[in-house]
Amino acid sequence: MPKSTPAYDSLEATWSRLYRLSHLQSIANWDQAANMPPKGNEARAAALAEVAAIIHETTTAPALRATLGSAAQESLSDTQRANLREMEREWRAANALPRALVERRQMATSRCEYAWRRQRPANDWAGFLPHLKEVVTVAREEAQRLADQSGVSRYEALMDRYEPGLRRERVDRIFGEIRAWLPGLVARARERQSFERVIEPAGPFPLERQRLLCEQAMRLLGFDFEGGRLDVSAHPFCGGVPEDVRMTTRFLEADFLPSLMGTIHETGHARYEQNLPREHLGQPLACARSMALHESQSLSFEMQLGGHPGFVNRLAPLVQQVFGSQPALDPQNLHRLLTRVKPGPIRVDADEVSYPAHIILRYEIECPLIEGEIEAEDLPALWDAKMQELLGLDTRGDYANGPMQDVHWPEGLFGYFPCYSLGAIYAAQWFAAMRRERPDLDQRIGAGQLGPVFDWLREKIWSQGSRWTTDELTLRASGEALNPAHYKAHLEARYLS
Repeated sequence: MPKSTPAYDSLEATWSRLYRLSHLQSIANWDQAANMPPKGNEARAAALAEVAAIIHETTTAPALRATLGSAAQESLSDTQRANLREMEREWRAANALPRALVERRQMATSRCEYAWRRQRPANDWAGFLPHLKEVVTVAREEAQRLADQSGVSRYEALMDRYEPGLRRERVDRIFGEIRAWLPGLVARARERQSFERVIEPAGPFPLERQRLLCEQAMRLLGFDFEGGRLDVSAHPFCGGVPEDVRMTTRFLEADFLPSLMGTIHETGHARYEQNLPREHLGQPLACARSMALHESQSLSFEMQLGGHPGFVNRLAPLVQQVFGSQPALDPQNLHRLLTRVKPGPIRVDADEVSYPAHIILRYEIECPLIEGEIEAEDLPALWDAKMQELLGLDTRGDYANGPMQDVHWPEGLFGYFPCYSLGAIYAAQWFAAMRRERPDLDQRIGAGQLGPVFDWLREKIWSQGSRWTTDELTLRASGEALNPAHYKAHLEARYLS
């Protein structure tokens, strides 16, 4: 006879309702970025604020405190205990924030994101700044309330939303190690590549042909088009819900590689979402564990696979089929293009080696910004100084490709950026573990067999959802705690061997 768990059952029903509301919220956010006409922005911002308030009101209902306490005393399975752990985590975070602040945040970020889409192309920092300042004000208040509840710093409270339990000490240590060896690795890789002949592709590359190529790459990587779609937005992203994954990319007629690699990146996110445990769908247990783990999937696809010569051998015929045959699109030259170390100002277009510098730059700016040590007005000067220090680039006056280039700050996603480099470290660790378990992995990829990669990720990461904490999942999947040595070894093997 099944054990009676009335309190837990009540919580499952509440979280199923929250999931359905979040479903609508996510699709409305996607539509705002991909389809919505300009005059719809204020109405959409108000609608999203209303949905956010309903979700917050449901999560903070006074009766939930007693129900959570009662459920903890019931005879639950290990799976139910894990789900309850995640419910409690969401409940604590929601109860730290008043409804009015939740609504203010949604209005501020909707307006700022809309302003960003219009003002970034015009390089209009002065026009954008007032919108960003309002987002920063709200983010600081949110961070303070979360910090007061959890006993950590403001910035740590925001990081915790994306990577539970992440602290500055750990990020500082990891980023400090990368800062120590990255400049030398970039210099040695560029010196080594200076002797290679690289042919630049001859465009233009019609946008409709680029879209076709992106969709073919998605199919190659196993994306289920019955459960998702590809669209266009100002900044590539992956949203929606596991049953209806919405991916976006952006196109440049002169260069097809940014849209192609951006799509491959987002397909990694999408495959994670499409393969989360369906038997628990609607519950926190069926959600992706953290954003660092999410980025480990996108970077497993974009960097680990995307830069693998065996994968490029499969990709090149698709490129040639779409754009025609030319020497630049031969597999060896295409691989050189995809692994070219050439520091530039744009994060999403950065090569694999210089990419961490972009994340360190943002971390070292947004952390003091949230802590109140600097103001939004200081961002361009700090950006220029750190871009010169970390990448040797002069970005003065180029706001569009400087502090306005990402959508993260307009959307209030402070604390997210560290997840990118942590994700790259996890991705290198996943592939190191795969190679230990499957010594012929590289030969299989070279033969066009991507199944072993997808099978490993499905078993170890995708199907686990939020069953385990990040550290426990890492140990179970790879046999060790997060180890940045795998990341450095991967870069040295690919770019210096």
